[in-house]
Amino acid sequence: MEMKLTIKRVPTVLSNYQEEGGGGCGRNCLGDCCLPVSKLPLYAFKADPKKPAQDDELPTEFFLNSLLLAQWEDRVARGLFRYDVTACETKVIPGELGFVAQLNEGRHLKKRPTEFRVDRVLQPFDSAKFNFTKVGQEEVLFRFGNGGGGSSYFLENAPSTEGDHAPSVVAINVSPIEYGHVLLIPRVLDRLPQQIDPESFLLALHMAAEAASPYFRLGYNSLGAFATINHLHFQAYYLSVPFPVEKAPTKKIPLAKCALNSGVKVSKLTNFPVRGLVFERGNTLKDLADVVTNACIWLQENNVPFNVLISDSGRRIFVFPQCYAEKQALGEVSQDLLDTQVNPAVWEISGHIVLKQRTDFEEASEASAWRLLAEVSLSEERFEEVKACIFEATGLTESDEEEESSESPYASSSSVPQASSHMSEGCLVLQ
Repeated sequence: MEMKLTIKRVPTVLSNYQEEGGGGCGRNCLGDCCLPVSKLPLYAFKADPKKPAQDDELPTEFFLNSLLLAQWEDRVARGLFRYDVTACETKVIPGELGFVAQLNEGRHLKKRPTEFRVDRVLQPFDSAKFNFTKVGQEEVLFRFGNGGGGSSYFLENAPSTEGDHAPSVVAINVSPIEYGHVLLIPRVLDRLPQQIDPESFLLALHMAAEAASPYFRLGYNSLGAFATINHLHFQAYYLSVPFPVEKAPTKKIPLAKCALNSGVKVSKLTNFPVRGLVFERGNTLKDLADVVTNACIWLQENNVPFNVLISDSGRRIFVFPQCYAEKQALGEVSQDLLDTQVNPAVWEISGHIVLKQRTDFEEASEASAWRLLAEVSLSEERFEEVKACIFEATGLTESDEEEESSESPYASSSSVPQASSHMSEGCLVLQ
């Protein structure tokens, strides 16, 4: 049965806040001239999300519902988006994996074009090109940082301090793909290029943990894997169905005992069009972050484009080395796939595919989604070579035991998490 997804429709107007040639610091930007003296709201997360809640703990749903989504809807009402994403048609495609297709005919026309080479994963930050210090503070929902204690807390007006010279911020994506689409911009004033580092990746996992919802995921695109801005950022949004990749079966990779100190489990995807590694658990959030960060650093330093999906409230991370842009440059992608104008970044690879043309949307099938995404994947031989290098870089060692197949947590309908009852009805899946 085909499922339709709907969310509340609201009026919108074109945002001017990320247009080039804006009024500089006269409009309260995120640059050195304005941010240090700002009083943006601050959400401070607890140092260890696994510790039991304290008496003064914020309610579990506060971060996602009362803060992030509520503030996102406020920016909708203020007209800060380039288009109304709530008017886009979305459907779950019938099939075993349940790919999600969205028709967004205007996004590729209104989205910021790529301003850098696509054949280099590591490129220096260029202040002359668009970056997030040029964004108006109207688009920022709050600052996001480590409170250092056992409880998370929120301050409506939080003056910057000397120790917070380069705050991390959560801002709207003015060209949204879905409801609640935001950007996490680590240490915005440090002007970091788009590449993974240990501190920033751990920050992203903390954001997923604070959201505490299986339907709120974070994603990362490297340069060469369809990132469009060379200023470090993660994307995130809310979608109340499991992603196809979350439902895909995996094969556990047995690890030698010496490699188990971190508590991280590693699997590889099976029966999915894009080959990828799945990292789970970890004794602490930092243990998981460190292993995945080292994997990403190897990919970056060896010029292998990749995408990352942070799932299950930060407990499950998918890493996808990819080669679609390389195939495009070599003329190895068929013209009918190029005509779809789909750039397979993290959301598309995970199974949420944004289509630009109504014909493609109406004719979308599991077979067509599979065919597109299969072009993204490394070959089996190349993937195994990359996997071996990642294991070496992360200090993991495969044991001689046989690999174990396992079902996804979402493989059966009985294990699919139910949408939270405190979400508004307009955000739920309608059958």
